[in-house]
Amino acid sequence: MAVQADAVLVAKLVAANRILARHCVVDGFGHVSVRSPASPDSYLLSRSLAPASVTAGDVMRFDFDGNAQDGDARTPYLERFIHGEIYRARADVQAVVHNHSPSVIPFGATRKPLRPIYHMSAFIGTASAFFEIRETDGHSDMLVRDRPLGAALARALGAQSVVLMRGH
Repeated sequence: MAVQADAVLVAKLVAANRILARHCVVDGFGHVSVRSPASPDSYLLSRSLAPASVTAGDVMRFDFDGNAQDGDARTPYLERFIHGEIYRARADVQAVVHNHSPSVIPFGATRKPLRPIYHMSAFIGTASAFFEIRETDGHSDMLVRDRPLGAALARALGAQSVVLMRGH
């Protein structure tokens, strides 16, 4: 499997899943991916599994269209299109985290950007971006379940490092 070529990166991705889950950054439905340096038009992401349970054997490779590579037929995360479209739009992005943090969800409903207020939040940059799925998909279940929605999210992210999504 081509994922083996990225063995060190896979180990780091597994650790990221476990650490982010332990610190409640990602819940059972969140996910973290990493761009593959061994195959620049692909990224690594676990199969659909709670992040706290991810092992190296769970990691899959996807192209930017969200297609599993290497003949991998396991069930992927539905919202994998978030990752592929951000990587397609932003060559500078090396990792993507999608979460449903209860402490952040209310901010997605305000339509106001998050702004850093101390040094530990400097990763936000000047302000977060905002994505309202209803502007692209009308009334929906708020899941980025296809490429057009992923592309709309990537456009909303723009040059920012964080995008708030209503309901996420």
